[in-house]
Amino acid sequence: MNSTSLDAAILESCVSAAVAAPSIHNAQPWRFRLEAETGTLQVRVAPVRGLRYTDPTARALHLSVGACVLNLRVALAHFGLRAETHLLPCPQDPGLFATVHPAEHPYGPREQPYAGLYEAIRRRHSSRLPFSDRPLPAHVREQLVAAARSDGAWLGFPETAETRRLLRLTAEAEQRNRLDADRATESRRWVHQELGPAPDRGLPRAALGPQDAREYLPLRDFTAQRHAELLPAQPFEAAPVVAVLNTEHDRRTDWLGAGQALQHVWLVATAHGLRASLLHQALEWPDLRRSLNPDHTGHAQILIRLGYGPEGAASPRRAQSLELDTEPRPRRSR
Repeated sequence: MNSTSLDAAILESCVSAAVAAPSIHNAQPWRFRLEAETGTLQVRVAPVRGLRYTDPTARALHLSVGACVLNLRVALAHFGLRAETHLLPCPQDPGLFATVHPAEHPYGPREQPYAGLYEAIRRRHSSRLPFSDRPLPAHVREQLVAAARSDGAWLGFPETAETRRLLRLTAEAEQRNRLDADRATESRRWVHQELGPAPDRGLPRAALGPQDAREYLPLRDFTAQRHAELLPAQPFEAAPVVAVLNTEHDRRTDWLGAGQALQHVWLVATAHGLRASLLHQALEWPDLRRSLNPDHTGHAQILIRLGYGPEGAASPRRAQSLELDTEPRPRRSR
């Protein structure tokens, strides 16, 4: 299949879907290039959008790009196209995080991978607002677990005591972040001020949400200030549902895979009417991250808060131009 097989409108729709992915601090650390000869979409990193202090190993950046890749796969499937995806395909080109190539054989009329998920891409937002105490149905949990498993990760729903322990670790990390001057300053840079034109990245204040009046659920304070007039307090759900996304290994490919699993889980949750927000703070401190898996089975990649509640505010998206790569490529083996 060459590049002419991908209609320009389909390309535009796929890239538009890809950039709707979540990213740490809404940094949107991706860019796209089309190999003209092969029709392969390259997903490349925009390193200037990394977080030097919050994410020094770029692990969260890899999760962000992985989520973008999953959206791209879902969009191609929506148009009936199978996606051949390769992560970190060229060691000599470290900025190339993934290639996504439309396969020669499209999906048949009865095949519906990612059914209903394309529509969920636009509806998926982080909701840092209080959720209800309505429990998650068992069949929904099973589908979320299956979504993570299909992308090489596993999703666990800890019991109440373990959830409390994870939230304590998150609270400790939140306090450390607030007291670390470099991290606090870096976080505040990604929060929009109300005056002047709105930036095309970062977080508007409307998306930050309140803090938990009971101080049980430690959502991130992106302002690193905890000023009541900036982030008013409200009571949150008494029994938060927090899922842990794990991978067997902890390599760059595992981080990208975890990003795909995270977005797959999030889209399935959205399709079921669930809201979600991420608790990433404890992952940002090596000792606390290790404590998330006390039995040392696997590697925690993210904590996902799930529940029923109001939709979160949308965050802005950068306009994306699709670069064209006309360099001849060796033919890929099938």
